[in-house]
Amino acid sequence: MEQRREMLVVETIGKIRRDHFVHGKTIKAIARERGLSRNTVRKVLRSSSTAFEYERSEQPRPKLGDHVLVLEAMLDTNAKASRRERLTVMQIFEQLQAEGYEGGYDAVRRYAQRWRRGHGTPADAYVPLTFEPGEAYQFDWSHEVVLLNRVTTTVKVAHIRLCHSRMPVVQAYPRESQEMVFDAHDRAFAFFGGTCTRGIYDNMKTAVDAVFVGKERKFNRRFEQLCSHYLVEPVACTPGAGWEKGQVESQVGKTRQRLFTPRLRFASYADLNAFLREQSERDAKQRRHPEQSDRTVYDVFEDERTALIPYAGPFDGYRTQMATVSKTCLVRFDRNHYSVMASAVGRPVEVQAYADRVVIRQEGRIVGEHERQFGRGLSCYDPWHYLGVLEKKPGALRNGAPFKDWALPRAIGTMAKKLAKVPGGDRQMVDILSAVPGEGINAVEAACAEVLGAGIASADVVLNILSRQQQPAPPENIVTRAPALKNAPVADCARYDRLRVAP
Repeated sequence: MEQRREMLVVETIGKIRRDHFVHGKTIKAIARERGLSRNTVRKVLRSSSTAFEYERSEQPRPKLGDHVLVLEAMLDTNAKASRRERLTVMQIFEQLQAEGYEGGYDAVRRYAQRWRRGHGTPADAYVPLTFEPGEAYQFDWSHEVVLLNRVTTTVKVAHIRLCHSRMPVVQAYPRESQEMVFDAHDRAFAFFGGTCTRGIYDNMKTAVDAVFVGKERKFNRRFEQLCSHYLVEPVACTPGAGWEKGQVESQVGKTRQRLFTPRLRFASYADLNAFLREQSERDAKQRRHPEQSDRTVYDVFEDERTALIPYAGPFDGYRTQMATVSKTCLVRFDRNHYSVMASAVGRPVEVQAYADRVVIRQEGRIVGEHERQFGRGLSCYDPWHYLGVLEKKPGALRNGAPFKDWALPRAIGTMAKKLAKVPGGDRQMVDILSAVPGEGINAVEAACAEVLGAGIASADVVLNILSRQQQPAPPENIVTRAPALKNAPVADCARYDRLRVAP
């Protein structure tokens, strides 16, 4: 609206000047035709300027006047506070009202704007940076909103960018936790085919434990192991100085505009990440490199690959947490429950959380492994973990939560349905399932199929078949198969009769 009004004023000035200098009209005639005062027309014609701006020399503040000193003190204190502790103008206005101010918010806002202009600092200036091939990469997170399985979800997107070629890798996760950082690095380095000598980060808690003066940092132990594995030297930016990793900061904004607008819709994280990888690679093949305008980003990336440190293979990137095992053989982690073997009950376990799975160990032995869940209040069961409990309480097979919708092999599942209809069938079925750890699922499946083929449903018959399969084959008849010996003595059986005769 202001721009429109300014255009009308400039247009009127132009008409006045043309009327007088081109068409020779008098000031009186122009004022009458244009509906302006003669003083206004005279001012336009006497000035060489083609635009006039009105600026109030003094802003009246009838109600703010008595509170200006208090307001300036508030603004000065607020400017010296850290970014997290600074108040908004609305909060300052409310504090000023508590001091007795009865005026409106706009007067406070306008005064705060003028005060900031008078006490502000010059605009920041930066030095353009250049990087050699394989010298450095930059890492950052962003938050984007997508529709996952028809649910509006805020996803955490990891951005990694090679500083020389500007080649990006974008990966979405449900968390910003440390195991997600490990997974993002591994996927990016596997795609690049190697890594750089330096990695540039902000002071994220998953990497930095303590910030000291200057560039000195105490990095997290597990993050140091990641960098050691890939032979990367980590470098942390100055707090609040995002321009030190300006390339990836710029990538965040451009990726949001190019890939996440309009809002994406996918069924799972796997589908979303496949799309992001495909689109990022396609964009790199089409976009020109900012320093080598005759080549694309992907072309420069292909050359930079030869300068990268060779990919060292996946890093065992997990985050550990100690937990207890409940009497229901469940371990709580990240607001969900995961089952473990019944033998682990009563002793602490170590939960190793990866980006896509959870591994639970006890004294170095794996007692549970599950696909990771990111909901809340979910329970992940492995029915085989409860086999030891079933041997003592076979009746739990019917209504136990771990056994609901248990996907058993076809023959074993059919045997379970038939035994469920006979007295003592639960005990028989538990006996069959107990044979699986020793005999193997395939052998038990074949034995059940053989028994069902004979029209029988009995655990004793199944176990008998498995037992016969374990028995060694009888030895061959050595006497009958032995070759005849040359000049062998003839057996004289009559001598036994002579021994029976009394002397």
